[in-house]
Amino acid sequence: MPIAQPDFTIGVEEEYLLVDRDSLALSPAPPELMERCASALEGQFSPEFLDCQVEIGTRVCTNIGAARSELQRLRSTVARVAADYNLAPIAASCHPFADWRQQHHTDKDRYNTLRQDLAGVVRRALICGMHVHVGIDARDQRIDLMNQLVYFLPHLLALSCSSPFWQGEDTGLSSYRLTVFDNLPRTGLPPRLEGWGSFERSVSALTELDVIEDSSKIWWDLRPSSRFPTIEARICDVSPRLETTLTLAALIQSLTRMLWRLSLSNQRWRIYDTFLVNENRWRAQRYGMTEGLIDFGAREIVPYDVLSQELIALVAEDAQALDCWAEVENMRAIVAAGNSASQQRATYAAARELGRDHDGAMRAVVAHLIDEFHADL
Repeated sequence: MPIAQPDFTIGVEEEYLLVDRDSLALSPAPPELMERCASALEGQFSPEFLDCQVEIGTRVCTNIGAARSELQRLRSTVARVAADYNLAPIAASCHPFADWRQQHHTDKDRYNTLRQDLAGVVRRALICGMHVHVGIDARDQRIDLMNQLVYFLPHLLALSCSSPFWQGEDTGLSSYRLTVFDNLPRTGLPPRLEGWGSFERSVSALTELDVIEDSSKIWWDLRPSSRFPTIEARICDVSPRLETTLTLAALIQSLTRMLWRLSLSNQRWRIYDTFLVNENRWRAQRYGMTEGLIDFGAREIVPYDVLSQELIALVAEDAQALDCWAEVENMRAIVAAGNSASQQRATYAAARELGRDHDGAMRAVVAHLIDEFHADL
């Protein structure tokens, strides 16, 4: 009996920070802004943990073209409404100079409970991410593909890094967001699971003790979604540019199909120990694309530009079948230009060269992030 092909539908969620257009500092969202966006976007917009954060989510998309239309509409609406209040959204995982101690969480039952349960570690969570869902109906197949996809999470992270600064300092990392997020419980790379039953038993061990309400409180870098028949990639920093978001979504979708395609020939991607994949995760978090990742088969560190060419070739058949080849091939342009972390550092350095002081250069980075958000709309 032939193996049924999954739909490989996609959905994208993004979190944005709101900044004042004059000071370029974070600003809480006025209630009227929230109401107008919620009304215009009909269930695709919501507040986030902090009152300077908002979240959008696409509908289920059959292909990357549909995701492009959805994200353009969602980003454009948030930007247009925010402008009426002299605010602008930025899609970066950390604001370059904001102090988390000066921010306030959104007064909703869900977030009040989070603040109570997670105490000091969640109060520092002035971070934004993006999540990509890929539709896989069969539950055991979802777990099997997830186990194999873990290998590629560092590659995706390196491409997406957008959080080099924290509280006005260059952290030396490309994704400082993960440093904050990893302090929360039930985060990091997922364990290798034997199947859907194994996942359900693990979740039940915690829900039956009222430690968590459901699997939505499991915040792994990659997880079976708690709400949809999807696998949900959560490793990436949010991307300032829409085109980068689309490239990441297309890569995740194409990698998932590639791994499914291997199964048609009774093959699979080798599953490496989490200890080893974590080393690449750290390299991506620290260096982004500048120092390469470990090829465990070849037992060598391979420059990221070489890895990117290999990755594009690996999924070429799948990207063409899914009609997202242009978005996957755009990975070349991102690698050539540098990820957002590199571009933010370059913006800061250029501002200093022009004679701006540290604070002025930090504001220049935020201005750059505003421009990046609006560039593809």
